[in-house]
Amino acid sequence: MNKAELIDAIASTTGLSKADAGRALGATTDAITSAMANGDGVQITGFGGFVVRDRAARSGRNPQTGATIQIKASQVGSYINNSRGRVECLKSSSIYC
Repeated sequence: MNKAELIDAIASTTGLSKADAGRALGATTDAITSAMANGDGVQITGFGGFVVRDRAARSGRNPQTGATIQIKASQVGSYINNSRGRVECLKSSSIYC
């Protein structure tokens, strides 16, 4: 499902216009992005959550030269599926669970 299909699904489920559903989706993603940028997680009961995880510094290889390089520590966003969402996903036989 892409963004346009998600907006259509929100509009048909809630009775909102597509424009309003698009604004609602935009506000939701903006709020999640803003919280994660501040280092906070977002938990949505019955769905899952979004958290910021620390990625340790590590060594890697430059694929062109084969030289060893140091990769800096960083923070990455991650999705955590809750158990209810995982069960529903497994029931759907999706390859993305």
